[in-house]
This record gives sequence, C-alpha cells and structure tokens, in this order.
Amino acid sequence: MATDQIDQQQEEGTGGLGEVFRAFLKLGLTSFGGPIAHLGYFRDELVVRRRWLTEAAYADLIALCQFLPGPASSQVGFALGYLRGGLAGALLAWAAFTLPSAVLLLAFAFGADAFGGPIGQDVIHGLKLVAVAIVAQAVWGMARTLAPDRERATIALAAVLVVVFVPTAFGQIAAIGAGAVAGTLRCRRVDRNAAGHLPVSISRRAGMVLLALFLLLLLGLPAIAALWSLPELALFEVFYRAGALVFGGGHVVLPLLEMRLVEPGWVSADAFLAGYGAAQAVPGPLFTFAVYLGAIAEPGSNGILGAAIALLGIFLPGMLLLMGVLPFWDRLRHYEGARAAMAGTNAAVVGILGAALYQPVWTGAVSSPSDFAVALTAFILLTAWKAPPWLVVVVTLLAAVALGLVSQPV
Repeated sequence: MATDQIDQQQEEGTGGLGEVFRAFLKLGLTSFGGPIAHLGYFRDELVVRRRWLTEAAYADLIALCQFLPGPASSQVGFALGYLRGGLAGALLAWAAFTLPSAVLLLAFAFGADAFGGPIGQDVIHGLKLVAVAIVAQAVWGMARTLAPDRERATIALAAVLVVVFVPTAFGQIAAIGAGAVAGTLRCRRVDRNAAGHLPVSISRRAGMVLLALFLLLLLGLPAIAALWSLPELALFEVFYRAGALVFGGGHVVLPLLEMRLVEPGWVSADAFLAGYGAAQAVPGPLFTFAVYLGAIAEPGSNGILGAAIALLGIFLPGMLLLMGVLPFWDRLRHYEGARAAMAGTNAAVVGILGAALYQPVWTGAVSSPSDFAVALTAFILLTAWKAPPWLVVVVTLLAAVALGLVSQPV
C-alpha cells in the first residue's frame, strides 16, 4: 500500500502540503449535499483516486468521527489532512474545505438588508421553506440508518418527549445522556466496524492534554463569560458549547443554536431560518452557518469579528476532541459497550432533530397550504429525485417569489 501511494504521488507529480490544500479546496468548492455526501466526495477523491489510505482505514476514521460530537465530515477532513501532512496539513485541509462556504455566507449576512422589499421578503421566505425540506430529509435519512429497529426508534421517541417537555439546553443534554445509557442496555447487537489502522503519531499524553483543554473550555467558559461580561467572550461561549454538544452532523446544531441565539433575542427567528436556508445553497460544511450568525448577532461582536469568533468557536471543540481521542481509538472501538452507547446516542439525536423540525423550522416557515406544497415539493426533489441541494434552493426560491407575486393585490 505504501508503494502504491508513492507511485500515485509520482504519477500525479504532487505531494505534501500543496497537494493537501489543492485537494481540499476542490472539495470545498464542489461538495454539496451535507455531511454524508461529503464523506462520499472524500472517498472518491482521496481514497479511490489519490489513494491516501485504505478503504478499511477510511471506514475506521469515519467510525471515530461519528462516535464524537462535532461536524463529522469536517473532522474526517481534518484527520485526513493530519494523516497526510501533520498538524499543518490538518489546518490547511480545514481552511481549504471551510473558507469557500464561510465567505459566501458572510457575503449573504452583509447583503441581508437588500432583502427588505416584497421580492426580498419572498426570497427570505423561500429560504425558510428550503430549511423545512432539508431538515425533514435529514430526519428521514438519519432515522432510517440510526433508528432502524424498535429499540433505537423507542430511544428516538423518548428523546422527542424529553426535549418537548424540557425545552432547554439541559433537556437536550439529558436526552443524549439517557440515549447513551439506554443504548448500553438495549443496543448490544450493533455490528462491529470493519477494522483498519490509522497511523497516528500523537502520543497518549498529548491526547490527554487536548482532552483536558476541551473540558476546561467547556466547563470554564460559561463562568468566565459571566464574570467578565464581554460580548465577544459570550459569543464564543455560545458557539463553543454548540460545537461541543452536537452529535450526528451539522443539521443537529440547529436546535442548540436556536435556543442560545433566537430565544435571548440575539438573532431574529426569521433571520435565523433564512440563514439556515442559505447555508444549503453553498458547498462545504453546514457548520459555516455559524459565520452568518456571528456576523448578525446582536451582543456587540457582529460583522467580520463576530463571524470569525463564531467560526472558531463552533469548530474548535470537535477538532480538540478528535486529536485527543485519536491515540486511544484503536483500543476503544473494539469495546462492545462503547459501540452500544454510541448507537443509543445517535438514536437520541434523531429524536432531538425531529423535535426541531416542528419547532422552530416548521412553525417558522409553513403558514399556508401553498407553503406546505412548496416545502413538500422541495422534499420530494431531495429524496426521490436526488436533486442537488443548490438546485432545490433555486427552484424553491423561484416558487416562493412566484407565489408572492400572484398573491399581491392588483
């Protein structure tokens, strides 16, 4: 395998950090469709074509990133960059994959005032309807893969009940924790992941330091933000906590961010859903939605500074966890209890996202039969016709504008 990789590099005339940056910039500009689609793009470009690692090692890496909270596809990309070029390669891979969508969403945040007229309002409404279809697709797909049997479906239902009756961040954390416990007890039949070897050079001591830093920030930032009352620090704490508690991919961050930003009034509900819809129209990781939110958030740190704080805050915990756990993963993944707990956690995530599909996504977007028809059409385009998300965004926006023009008085 090593000889094959060297031969491939010589054949293409590439290698090193430049290759990492070019490969991930290409992926950052073309990877539409969300985290699952991103993993397919990574496999085609880096495993099949460039042969950076074996299929088994790639599957093992995906298993690790699904085990951890955070943006799974970005964590896989970060790890691939690390395996190829060390820490510098990891940072270049993350930057190249993330910045294209971050720049586009920052531009959308700055241009939001241009959507104040009737047509602009119809566009905003169309983006909110896109969010309904995208989140519904995520719930549908995740339920089929993460809650396929009665045990995990029951865990997902229990998570819905928990977050409905305890509509706070504590309720979401409790649902995830209860899912892990229930999974340990009832999900022991989950299949073992295919074995693979990841050539990790991080020592276990360094891994422990990174994990300690992750916990220190998670537990210490709320107290520090309360003591110093700096808007920049408060904004960083919101996004760090969201990034640290999200299992299951970018869509699941929606209820966490809605609770911390919309309910206190930092971001309006309409602006929140419009930005989430816009995030579906750009390639790259959905977590760059944070750039848009950081730019428009009210507690004083808006603009480019707020966007940068939000981007760093939401990605940092997942990367700290990934690099901290990598040295221990080969041993951990063989424990049946760890796999069962993760199965229960993933099922609980399905329930949390299902509750978010109703509130705030559905209630904030669908107010008429025509809204329902447009959202359902977008959902069918995504699921049955397998249309690319950017095309669904365009079709939905055109439909929303057309309905707005028809409904205007003559």
